[in-house]
Formats: sequence, structure tokens, C-alpha cells
Amino acid sequence: MTVHQLSVFIENKSGTLVKVLQLLKQENIQLIASTIADTADYGICRIICSQPEKAYKVLKEAGVAVSLCEVFAIELDDRPGKAADAIEIFAGEGISIAYLYSFLLNGKGVLIFRTDNAEKAADIISANRLNVIEEKDLSRLL
Repeated sequence: MTVHQLSVFIENKSGTLVKVLQLLKQENIQLIASTIADTADYGICRIICSQPEKAYKVLKEAGVAVSLCEVFAIELDDRPGKAADAIEIFAGEGISIAYLYSFLLNGKGVLIFRTDNAEKAADIISANRLNVIEEKDLSRLL
């Protein structure tokens, strides 16, 4: 019920992000979504891509600080308030969202998020029949 996300730790200086992107480009790995959160000295680039395990290996071998984790991906109708409705379900059950990013694709909204309790979140997703995007279904987003 989850997808794999890369978290890439990069210095806040010119050229560090392009190195990561060039490595993925050379391996023909397609980015699906990405976001960067920064501090004064470094940033965390979170990436959903077409081949996360391969991307992880490529980046590790190149000496890039990277981790691979599971996050949830939910598809929503592209209508005002649908993201709020989905997050309200989790909040109502006492689930905190550690981080979230979203985008529109092919007329649908997509929420990517990580929670403080993945097992309970999975139960809530099932009970509320939320439309989960599975790892195997990511190719339909491209």
C-alpha cells in the first residue's frame, strides 16, 4: 500500500542538486515528483521516481547521502477541498502527518505523505476506501 521515496541529503551550494539529477538522467530514471526542504547548510530532496531501488543504488555508489523509505500515495479528484478531506480523516484518528507534498497529474490530485503510524494509516486508508497508488501503478502516472 506504499511507494518508495528517496531522501537525498545535499549541501546548499551550486551544483549539488544537478549532480543528483544528472546521475538519475544517465540511468534513464524518470522523476515523478520531487520536493526540497532546506536548512542553512543542507537540503533534503525527496524524490518519487520510476525505479527507486536502482536510483538508490546509483546514488549510493556515487557517494551521495541517500535513504530509501516507504510513503503513502493517494489519488484524489481534482476538486477544491479534497486534500483537506483526506487529511481530516487521518487527523480525526489521531494520525500525524510528518510531511506531505502534492501535485496534479492527468486530471487527478496526488498526495504523497509519511505518517507517525504507518500501520494505523494503512488501516484507515482501507477503511475509508481511499484510492491508493501502489508502486506497481506508478508507471500509469508517467
